[in-house]
Amino acid sequence: MENNFDVIIAGCGAAGLYGAINLPSDCRVLLLCKQELTLCNSALAQGGIAGVYKSPEDSIELHEHDTMVAGGFTNNPETVHILTTHAAHEIQAILDFGVDFDRTPDGELHRTLEGGHSRHRIFHHKDATGAEILDKLIKKVKTLPNVTILEHAMMMGMQKTETGFSVNVMQGGSCIVYSSHFMMLATGGIGRVYQFTTNSKIATGDGIAFAYENGAEIRNLHLIQFHPTAFNDHHTRECFLISEAVRGEGAYLLNCNKERFMDRYDERLELAPRDVVSRSIILESRETHSDNFYLDISYKDPEFVKNRFPMIYEKVMEQGYDMTKEPIPIFPCQHYLMGGIQVDDNSETTVPNLYAAGECSHTGVHGNNRLASNSLLEALVFSRQAALDIAKKLPDAPKEYQAAEFPAKPGAVKIPKGLRTEIRQIMQDNFFVIPNKEKLPEGFRRITEIREQLLNGNYILDADYVEAKSLATVAYIILKEVL
Repeated sequence: MENNFDVIIAGCGAAGLYGAINLPSDCRVLLLCKQELTLCNSALAQGGIAGVYKSPEDSIELHEHDTMVAGGFTNNPETVHILTTHAAHEIQAILDFGVDFDRTPDGELHRTLEGGHSRHRIFHHKDATGAEILDKLIKKVKTLPNVTILEHAMMMGMQKTETGFSVNVMQGGSCIVYSSHFMMLATGGIGRVYQFTTNSKIATGDGIAFAYENGAEIRNLHLIQFHPTAFNDHHTRECFLISEAVRGEGAYLLNCNKERFMDRYDERLELAPRDVVSRSIILESRETHSDNFYLDISYKDPEFVKNRFPMIYEKVMEQGYDMTKEPIPIFPCQHYLMGGIQVDDNSETTVPNLYAAGECSHTGVHGNNRLASNSLLEALVFSRQAALDIAKKLPDAPKEYQAAEFPAKPGAVKIPKGLRTEIRQIMQDNFFVIPNKEKLPEGFRRITEIREQLLNGNYILDADYVEAKSLATVAYIILKEVL
């Protein structure tokens, strides 16, 4: 296979796929997928995609305002405007790809409401919108002759060269170096830096770590969204998400006494933004001395609940709970990253010709807290921004390619066991919903020590090492920012 490409895209979620789709047809693209194509955070998105699309009762200005309110008005107004004004284009594009959004009985697109939104503007496919969008994007990208897809291909290293970039990719136990003129990182979130997360197992922050090592600016990595209603079975590290849309349809939050409590914390009750609800649950847990919390929609018509939330219904039934008859246990856990690799309006990082899109990037659209269902929209809008900017630069790209060297380390050994577990425990104890200011300095000292050990030690370059180094780098940046 050819080792040189115009563009290498690392990550096959919504941002990576849509970026590839929007590049010119004569642009040779390599799409790196860490595991299988369907394993990514985009596929887990339940609620929907927000946007003003053929919505006479809504407006771009209202969507902008709701986004700014949720973000505490710390958002970047320019990128928020790009996000909201481009929404109609991206929604129309994915409809053209065959995305099957739910419709009303008269055939109109159904719009639902979620916390923080002042209008019904969430387009959805039942409660599995991300999986539906990803399915259609995968089908589309597979038709493109200019795109080469490598599954089970993990990026082990990335270097800037005089002509672009080189990446060291492990596939099938061996490493191959690929080079390109442009690079787009669409590697998703950092969920695995915590003990409990709604993210997929591959969300280890690799792209952010590689960007940092190559001199890119990382901003606001400490702005982490903890989703208030993850299914709480006290066992699995990958927590099943109970969508914001369940509260949007009227579900109540209950404490350990099965009493509603949000009225003591916010006048918006269950429809307050996620950060408010998460903090409220933690404060209520301190008052009640209990981590037992519940979400209750059992007062609604059972058929409505089953039809509106079929995946959630089935998932919680597998755990022994019937959400049409009883409250289901929930508790906050790590969900989404608002910060990341700093990019401009075209999704270009501070390193020329290096782009980042999706959750690994920091566009500034989310401010301090992401508004529900803006994440899929951001992935589409800003990956297209990147593709359009790369397309403008392609004619002036160098004709030659330079391959970087990724030398093997003689006598290297496996990383010590337990480092990743220790990193996750430190983050859970120090920086979860409400930071523990007393523990933070010692946590940062130990994270710094672990990172230096991984960077300077003679360790085998394998998936375990790359993941541990990425987690340590992400944790290091987060705690450094908050201290």
